Amino acid sequence: MTLHQTPFSGRLSLTTKETKALKPRISVITLGVDDLEQAVLFYRDGLGFSTEGIVGQEFEHGAVAFFDLSSGLKLALWPRRSLAHDSGLQLLPPNAAAFSIGHNVMSRSEVDEVMGQAERAGARIVKPAEDTFWGGYAGYFQDIDGHLWEVVWNPQLLPEQSL
Repeated sequence: MTLHQTPFSGRLSLTTKETKALKPRISVITLGVDDLEQAVLFYRDGLGFSTEGIVGQEFEHGAVAFFDLSSGLKLALWPRRSLAHDSGLQLLPPNAAAFSIGHNVMSRSEVDEVMGQAERAGARIVKPAEDTFWGGYAGYFQDIDGHLWEVVWNPQLLPEQSL
């Protein structure tokens, strides 16, 4: 049994081996989008992500599109208004600097290829690919809804070859 202070409440709590903790696993990343149909075109036709298209249109706030990523991860696109409604949060303007999605590739040249593909699909290049201070090569783009993507070649963190 371990006694520790929780960072959010300032209270002390007990942790035991029997405690069912949140597992360090992410299954779905949901991006709020302004125009679901346009976002699907960007990710499916522009970036080549696999999807069965928009589902759930028969439900109010239900229209969503899922894309298969590596290792069983899913990317979901859901209208920002629906995400705000479902979560109970106020719909606020997007903030591109709040987080980024990292896309690791196998080589420097692949960074340039992916950045070019994203730009042709309608993405805005925020920072062209360049050598990094830590020995890699990376650049940033924003998708059509402003979500920030980093395309990176890191020789110490090469991706698994799947999909």
